[in-house]
Formats: sequence, structure tokens, C-alpha cells
Amino acid sequence: MPDVSKFVTQSTQFPAKLMSKKKKIEPLLGEALLKKVKELENHSKEEKARECGYYTVTKNGVERVNMMKFLNALIDAEGIELDGKQNINGRGGRSASYRISVQSNGNLLIGSAYTKQMELKPGDEFEISLGRKHIHLKQIDQLDEEA
Repeated sequence: MPDVSKFVTQSTQFPAKLMSKKKKIEPLLGEALLKKVKELENHSKEEKARECGYYTVTKNGVERVNMMKFLNALIDAEGIELDGKQNINGRGGRSASYRISVQSNGNLLIGSAYTKQMELKPGDEFEISLGRKHIHLKQIDQLDEEA
């Protein structure tokens, strides 16, 4: 009679091999992600995502590529800010409406929402040009003045 224990050990080891293949692969981030994507420049975006670890394996053993996580990680790695800058001091306040009114004294006040968005500092200067129905402000660069 053949030795059956040989088959039993092999069959019990088989699922363990499968488990090691299902081991969670950590997706690449930052510079490592950018480097890997550049290495895979001739591959499809799905293949790039899979190679960078942006996939899951379903219960049925089917690989599913998570393109949304992959693309968001790429955007983060490139340092692109899609949500806009958050208020530095964390306080609320008005949001820019892109409309202003002439004040009773004849002045036009451009609020801090706009100056913060442009990262303006006290002392920054602008050239004013008047049109028939518009006022155009052009920032004067410090480099232009020195030249």
C-alpha cells in the first residue's frame, strides 16, 4: 500500500502557499512610487498600479486594481494640492466671493482672502491700469525694479 502521509502533508501545505501569495503588499508612496512609475513607462496604467501595490485580491482570487488610490498617491507624490491651501491658523472666516463694492469714502478694499491666496506680503506693490469698465492690478516684481 502506498504511503498516504506524503499526500496529506502536501495537501495541508498547499493552502499555506496560497496564503503567502495573498500576503498584503504595501503600496509604494512618494519618491519610491514616482521612481517605479518612471521605470514602467511603457506599461499600461493598470499594470503600473498593480506593480506599485495598488490592488487587492478578492475571496475568489481575482486581482482588482485600485486606480483611485493609485492616482491619488501619484498626485500626493508630485506634491500637487487639489483641495487648495487650508487656513494656516485653522480659523474660519469669509471665503473669497470675487466681488467688491466701492466704499462710502470711494475706496475699493481687497480683502485678505485674496492677498493670502496670492501669498502677498506687506509692501508688495502693484501697477494700476484703468479701462473703460475695469481696473487691472499687475504686481510689480522686485526683480523688475532692480533691473
